Amino acid sequence: MSLIKHETIADYRTAVNSIEKRGYIIRGIIIDGMPSLFKEFYNYNVQMCQFHLMQIARRYLTKKPKLIAARELKTLLSGLTDYREEEFRCLYANWEKKWKETIDRRTNVKNGRSFFTHKRLRTLVNSIHFYMPYLFTFQHNGCDGMPNTNNKIEGIFTDLKKNFNNHSGMSIENCKRFINGFFLALANTNSLKRRDPT
Repeated sequence: MSLIKHETIADYRTAVNSIEKRGYIIRGIIIDGMPSLFKEFYNYNVQMCQFHLMQIARRYLTKKPKLIAARELKTLLSGLTDYREEEFRCLYANWEKKWKETIDRRTNVKNGRSFFTHKRLRTLVNSIHFYMPYLFTFQHNGCDGMPNTNNKIEGIFTDLKKNFNNHSGMSIENCKRFINGFFLALANTNSLKRRDPT
């Protein structure tokens, strides 16, 4: 295990190489949205975490969007995890066609320039276009058993952060020992669960 301050593409590549060198076959990778990772791991089955896309939508649309177009898109995306790929693509295409004028609307300013009137909505639309090819990889042939979110590992990191915050003020070396101990205990717990026939 290695400890890093910030996530970089090189760190992800190193991690994937390390896993494969130990003899594991990676059948798929779930990504939480970092755009450059999709290009980096193009030769793997890549799934965009559906939960993270819903979070992105919440950030751009807010909890109570004023635009009717935004409300309809929020409703559509809130059920993302329940759709088959073909159904979602069809519903989204219909929404986009219905609200094309709103999405493309521009506001003119005095200096002759213009900007998109509903910039946040348009930014979200662009994000959906980017992530669309990766939203339903888990439903494709050869991806049986692949999750559609990375919620499981996110939950582990949430537990780590909670425990870590209860021990604030540790030195860097003690922080490293704490993190190593946390994952060692987790590995031991998972190993015992696999051995337990019940």
